[in-house]
Amino acid sequence: MLEKIKTPSVKRHIAKTITWRIVGTIDTMFLGWIITGNPITGMKIGGLELVTKMALYFAHERVWYKSNFGLENRKNKEEDSENIKSSNEHENQN
Repeated sequence: MLEKIKTPSVKRHIAKTITWRIVGTIDTMFLGWIITGNPITGMKIGGLELVTKMALYFAHERVWYKSNFGLENRKNKEEDSENIKSSNEHENQN
């Protein structure tokens, strides 16, 4: 699991998750304050959604990353890479 965190795509997704949640949380706190008239309530709402939405966004981003939907070129490149790897392994065994 820790090896996966070291890959550039995972690091990038984590950074995007954190920065987007900062923006989203400030917005939620502000809206909570406007709607309730109480800035403390706005902060409570924002604090709770900070944690839940960060986890949801990260999971959503990883699902999309693993999906080939709309990325026909990526799918073909990965298949070609697997074929080359398999061919090389077969040659090394002989």
